[in-house]
Amino acid sequence: MSIKSQFLKKLQARHPAPVPAHNKSQADIAAFALRMEQLQQTMDEWLQGTGLTPETQAISVTDLLVEGGTFHISGVVLRYEERAVRFMPLYLYGQGVTGCVEVTLHMAGHVTPLGRLFMRSGNIIGDWVFTPPDTLPRAGQRFDENTFFELILALLP
Repeated sequence: MSIKSQFLKKLQARHPAPVPAHNKSQADIAAFALRMEQLQQTMDEWLQGTGLTPETQAISVTDLLVEGGTFHISGVVLRYEERAVRFMPLYLYGQGVTGCVEVTLHMAGHVTPLGRLFMRSGNIIGDWVFTPPDTLPRAGQRFDENTFFELILALLP
Protein backbone atom coordinates (compact mmCIF):
# COMPACT_ATOMS: atom_id res chain seq x y z
CA MET A 1 0.00 0.00 0.00
CA SER A 2 1.39 3.41 -0.97
CA ILE A 3 1.93 6.19 1.54
CA LYS A 4 -0.83 8.17 -0.16
CA SER A 5 -3.24 5.22 0.21
CA GLN A 6 -2.33 4.87 3.88
CA PHE A 7 -2.87 8.60 4.38
CA LEU A 8 -6.27 8.54 2.66
CA LYS A 9 -7.33 5.46 4.62
CA LYS A 10 -6.41 7.12 7.93
CA LEU A 11 -8.08 10.36 6.86
CA GLN A 12 -11.28 8.53 5.94
CA ALA A 13 -11.26 6.66 9.27
CA ARG A 14 -11.04 9.99 11.13
CA HIS A 15 -13.80 11.59 9.04
CA PRO A 16 -16.43 8.96 8.28
CA ALA A 17 -18.74 9.53 5.35
CA PRO A 18 -21.67 11.80 6.21
CA VAL A 19 -24.78 9.97 7.30
CA PRO A 20 -27.61 10.38 4.78
CA ALA A 21 -30.32 12.78 6.02
CA HIS A 22 -32.90 10.00 6.34
CA ASN A 23 -30.59 7.91 8.53
CA LYS A 24 -29.53 10.95 10.55
CA SER A 25 -33.09 11.95 11.38
CA GLN A 26 -33.94 8.34 12.29
CA ALA A 27 -30.88 8.25 14.58
CA ASP A 28 -31.88 11.60 16.13
CA ILE A 29 -35.46 10.38 16.68
CA ALA A 30 -34.12 7.22 18.36
CA ALA A 31 -31.82 9.33 20.57
CA PHE A 32 -34.73 11.64 21.47
CA ALA A 33 -36.95 8.64 22.35
CA LEU A 34 -34.18 7.16 24.49
CA ARG A 35 -33.62 10.46 26.30
CA MET A 36 -37.37 10.75 26.98
CA GLU A 37 -37.32 7.23 28.46
CA GLN A 38 -34.32 8.16 30.60
CA LEU A 39 -36.06 11.36 31.69
CA GLN A 40 -39.02 9.32 32.91
CA GLN A 41 -36.71 6.95 34.79
CA THR A 42 -34.98 9.91 36.43
CA MET A 43 -38.37 11.33 37.44
CA ASP A 44 -39.25 7.91 38.93
CA GLU A 45 -36.12 8.12 41.08
CA TRP A 46 -36.79 11.71 42.15
CA LEU A 47 -40.41 10.86 43.06
CA GLN A 48 -39.66 7.81 45.21
CA GLY A 49 -41.62 8.04 48.44
CA THR A 50 -44.05 10.71 47.18
CA GLY A 51 -46.78 8.41 45.89
CA LEU A 52 -46.60 10.07 42.46
CA THR A 53 -45.71 7.98 39.43
CA PRO A 54 -44.90 9.37 35.98
CA GLU A 55 -47.06 7.95 33.19
CA THR A 56 -46.12 7.72 29.55
CA GLN A 57 -48.34 9.07 26.81
CA ALA A 58 -47.63 8.29 23.16
CA ILE A 59 -47.96 11.28 20.86
CA SER A 60 -47.33 12.12 17.24
CA VAL A 61 -44.85 14.94 16.61
CA THR A 62 -44.91 16.92 13.39
CA ASP A 63 -41.52 18.15 12.22
CA LEU A 64 -41.12 19.19 8.60
CA LEU A 65 -37.36 18.58 8.76
CA VAL A 66 -37.93 14.85 9.37
CA GLU A 67 -38.58 12.55 6.44
CA GLY A 68 -42.31 11.82 6.38
CA GLY A 69 -42.99 14.93 8.48
CA THR A 70 -44.11 13.09 11.63
CA PHE A 71 -42.85 10.56 14.14
CA HIS A 72 -44.20 8.91 17.28
CA ILE A 73 -42.63 9.33 20.70
CA SER A 74 -43.68 9.13 24.34
CA GLY A 75 -44.20 12.07 26.64
CA VAL A 76 -44.44 12.02 30.44
CA VAL A 77 -47.45 13.00 32.56
CA LEU A 78 -47.57 13.53 36.32
CA ARG A 79 -51.03 13.65 37.89
CA TYR A 80 -52.23 14.76 41.30
CA GLU A 81 -55.97 14.90 41.91
CA GLU A 82 -57.42 17.02 39.06
CA ARG A 83 -54.09 18.54 38.02
CA ALA A 84 -51.39 17.32 35.67
CA VAL A 85 -47.94 18.49 34.60
CA ARG A 86 -47.13 17.23 31.10
CA PHE A 87 -43.70 16.90 29.52
CA MET A 88 -44.58 16.53 25.83
CA PRO A 89 -42.12 16.36 22.92
CA LEU A 90 -42.76 19.37 20.71
CA TYR A 91 -40.20 19.12 17.89
CA LEU A 92 -36.93 17.47 16.97
CA TYR A 93 -35.03 20.16 15.07
CA GLY A 94 -35.04 23.87 15.74
CA GLN A 95 -33.44 26.79 17.54
CA GLY A 96 -30.01 25.15 17.50
CA VAL A 97 -31.17 22.06 19.43
CA THR A 98 -32.06 18.49 18.70
CA GLY A 99 -35.14 17.74 20.80
CA CYS A 100 -37.61 20.08 22.53
CA VAL A 101 -40.12 19.15 25.24
CA GLU A 102 -42.91 21.51 26.28
CA VAL A 103 -43.82 21.49 29.99
CA THR A 104 -47.40 22.55 30.79
CA LEU A 105 -49.74 22.56 33.78
CA HIS A 106 -53.29 21.30 33.13
CA MET A 107 -56.02 22.14 35.63
CA ALA A 108 -59.72 22.94 35.49
CA GLY A 109 -59.70 23.01 31.69
CA HIS A 110 -56.84 25.54 31.54
CA VAL A 111 -53.35 24.95 30.20
CA THR A 112 -50.47 27.04 31.56
CA PRO A 113 -47.02 26.88 29.93
CA LEU A 114 -44.31 26.26 32.51
CA GLY A 115 -41.33 26.19 30.13
CA ARG A 116 -39.39 23.95 27.81
CA LEU A 117 -36.67 21.34 28.06
CA PHE A 118 -34.05 21.27 25.32
CA MET A 119 -31.86 18.34 24.42
CA ARG A 120 -28.71 19.15 22.55
CA SER A 121 -26.93 16.66 20.27
CA GLY A 122 -23.83 15.17 21.79
CA ASN A 123 -24.58 16.23 25.37
CA ILE A 124 -24.11 13.81 28.22
CA ILE A 125 -27.12 11.53 28.47
CA GLY A 126 -29.66 12.89 30.90
CA ASP A 127 -28.46 16.47 30.50
CA TRP A 128 -31.42 18.70 29.63
CA VAL A 129 -31.60 22.50 29.60
CA PHE A 130 -34.73 24.12 31.05
CA THR A 131 -35.99 27.53 29.95
CA PRO A 132 -39.00 29.39 31.33
CA PRO A 133 -41.72 30.47 28.85
CA ASP A 134 -40.63 33.01 26.19
CA THR A 135 -36.91 32.45 26.85
CA LEU A 136 -34.28 31.39 24.30
CA PRO A 137 -32.75 27.90 24.75
CA ARG A 138 -29.27 29.35 25.28
CA ALA A 139 -30.49 31.30 28.31
CA GLY A 140 -31.62 28.16 30.11
CA GLN A 141 -30.37 26.30 33.13
CA ARG A 142 -29.52 22.66 33.66
CA PHE A 143 -32.66 20.63 34.38
CA ASP A 144 -32.05 18.99 37.72
CA GLU A 145 -34.02 17.70 40.69
CA ASN A 146 -34.57 21.18 42.15
CA THR A 147 -35.89 22.56 38.86
CA PHE A 148 -38.12 19.49 38.50
CA PHE A 149 -39.71 20.00 41.93
CA GLU A 150 -40.14 23.74 41.27
CA LEU A 151 -42.14 22.81 38.16
CA ILE A 152 -44.32 20.15 39.76
CA LEU A 153 -45.02 22.27 42.84
CA ALA A 154 -47.89 23.61 40.69
CA LEU A 155 -49.58 20.20 41.13
CA LEU A 156 -50.34 20.97 44.75
CA PRO A 157 -53.26 23.31 45.45
